[in-house]
Amino acid sequence: MREDFLLLNPGPVPMTREARAAMAEPAVSHRSAAFEAVYERAQDHLEYVFEHSTPRGASTSAGGTALLLNGTATMGMEAAVANLTDRDSEVVSVVNGKFGRRFARIADRHADATRVDFDWGTSVDVDAVADAITDDTDVVTIVHNETSTGLLNPVEAVGELAAEHDARFVVDGVTSIGGDEFRVDDWHVDVAVTDGQKALAGPPGVSALYVTEAAADHVHGEGAPFYEDLDWHLRKAESNQTPFTSAVPLFRGLAAAVADIREEGMPDRIARHRRQAAAFREAFRAMGLESFPEVAEGSALSNTVTAVRLPEAVRGDAADDFHDAVAARGVSISGGQAHLGGEIFRVSNMGGLTSEQILRGVRTVGEAFTEVDVDVDARAGVEAARDRLR
Repeated sequence: MREDFLLLNPGPVPMTREARAAMAEPAVSHRSAAFEAVYERAQDHLEYVFEHSTPRGASTSAGGTALLLNGTATMGMEAAVANLTDRDSEVVSVVNGKFGRRFARIADRHADATRVDFDWGTSVDVDAVADAITDDTDVVTIVHNETSTGLLNPVEAVGELAAEHDARFVVDGVTSIGGDEFRVDDWHVDVAVTDGQKALAGPPGVSALYVTEAAADHVHGEGAPFYEDLDWHLRKAESNQTPFTSAVPLFRGLAAAVADIREEGMPDRIARHRRQAAAFREAFRAMGLESFPEVAEGSALSNTVTAVRLPEAVRGDAADDFHDAVAARGVSISGGQAHLGGEIFRVSNMGGLTSEQILRGVRTVGEAFTEVDVDVDARAGVEAARDRLR
């Protein structure tokens, strides 16, 4: 792999030198004081991230616990649902992309699930969600930042509906927490899920939950998968451990990554991510490209993932030529998922990317389109991004 390889996928994202170095430290026992110090450090910084993810850096007052999990965010999604439900529980899942659909599939395995479906890339109709939630609803799930489409969903409005019906509100903040605004209190969030490899800029294979004190009262781990018993995880977290063998190098990498976030400060980090996402959006617009998601009231374009429609000439199988041209320049971006394969491309600005790396990503996309004979104004794209980054 070339030394200047640039990872612009929506996860995993580039890690800092400090995070990579932490993962290379000598092995220690997961039951040692050395590991407990790693867990405690990671948990402390994660709670800062969960509780200060507002542009002004205000802290949540709900009180809660950050749990580190030996698995990706899908484990966290399932753990949240499985520990708050049983087969007789009613779950409402909002679906307008791949990861909303994943939440619904998880819910269907553990409870009586009702899906509120919208076309992928279209905004959530809150009135339709309101029609689905009743006083019998036990849990509501939604994805805050739908990674598959680059759309921010109306979590605050749906959270108000959940609170009105005394339902637990479980939110996938996988590609927003650590890079964008996320208000546990104001949005009535009971359990939030995030992933090490996304906006936290840590390693793949480790994730985190934020469980509020109110939600912890509703957790019943005996009905959950053995590995995901949150009662057990919460008890072990009191001694800075996990119930089972911990992925020590991954936890070290995550601890270093979230320490970097705290040093930058969440308000500044949010502002940087928003500026960089705007640079991508304006650059692609200046090239003559079309944004994919359709934004309506209550929704917004993502500040960590930018999804763009491929021009007609490079859709379907022809999209491979475009992606090959990008890869040949030492840059990795993502295509669409499921039925959006060959229809869109996606770039991420999650983590600690510099302005020059954003500009390189824009330049590379422009050059790749030119190589496959798609007429774009690559120079105008770079200039638009540069202006926004200033």
